[in-house]
Amino acid sequence: MKRPKITIVGAGNVGATAAHWIASKELGDVVLIDIMEGIPQGKALDLKQSGPVEGFDCRIIGSNDYAATENSDVVVITAGIPRKPGMSRDDLLKINAKIVGEVTAQVAKYSPQSILIVVS
Repeated sequence: MKRPKITIVGAGNVGATAAHWIASKELGDVVLIDIMEGIPQGKALDLKQSGPVEGFDCRIIGSNDYAATENSDVVVITAGIPRKPGMSRDDLLKINAKIVGEVTAQVAKYSPQSILIVVS
């Protein structure tokens, strides 16, 4: 049986934790995406290397290219910026809405049939 492909967009604390949980439960193969060069690749490598110790075996890749997410069954969006001192909630909403809009455009391009989950 084909294992589902699950993409996590955003390789920060929330995204990396979600990727670890998905991998450790072997819910599917994991693609970790982030705009920061090297971050998703490094976190994916850490997860892959923990697999034999923690007892899971699934494919985990990290990338900065949305093409790696093609044909994902599920996409979890954890990308966004935290609220900074002095920043209004309205300002935060505008910035994060733009980020989610850009991400969903890429999801629609590469995985139009996927289930989309937004973690905010």
